Amino acid sequence: MKVIITGATGMVGEGVLLECLQNEHVSEVLLLSRKHYALQHPKLKEVIVNDFMQLDSIHDSLEHYDACFFCAGISSVGLKEDVYRHITYDSTMNVAKTLSSINPSMTFIYVSGSGTDSSEKGKLMWARVKGKTENDLMKLPFKRVYAFRPGMMRSTPGQKNVNRAFKIIDALYPLMNFLFPAFVSTLQEVAVAMIKIVLTPYKSNTIEVRDVKLICTQ
Repeated sequence: MKVIITGATGMVGEGVLLECLQNEHVSEVLLLSRKHYALQHPKLKEVIVNDFMQLDSIHDSLEHYDACFFCAGISSVGLKEDVYRHITYDSTMNVAKTLSSINPSMTFIYVSGSGTDSSEKGKLMWARVKGKTENDLMKLPFKRVYAFRPGMMRSTPGQKNVNRAFKIIDALYPLMNFLFPAFVSTLQEVAVAMIKIVLTPYKSNTIEVRDVKLICTQ
């Protein structure tokens, strides 16, 4: 398969990228990024855009892909709702609408988060915005759309974009996985699950941690 990845300069996107590059089912990876990711690989291509709201000039570069793994995102900490919504909802939807018009047979996978609010009415701002993003993505004319809701994740060996908090999670992962298996996974498991459900459809469009682990064993 040929896949597009956003967010490769962040932890989740980088982990998904590293898995795709070594996975036998992935023949080509296109990074759709705001800044350059410093890696050379035979499978890897890159398109730099300054703004995900301005994609008209790169339509030709986005043709003939089988899946998009949308891993771009930002923490809501310190952000007002309108700013967070623009980054999280508006940008995501513009990329998705562009891709659905170019590649309607594509599978679109959105990395959301554990605790996302599908009702869009809860008290947590980030959860409402993520919930609306999930809901509206599901309405687009893709072949399939999945919302991944990972919890805490252990990073993938070789990653460069891992902050201190995740290094602590890495150290505590065996214990956390024993105590809270429904809330923690490895980033490699998340990436493998993404690839697998492009090849074989899954029963649910919302992928929780328990689903990630189940998909990986199938």
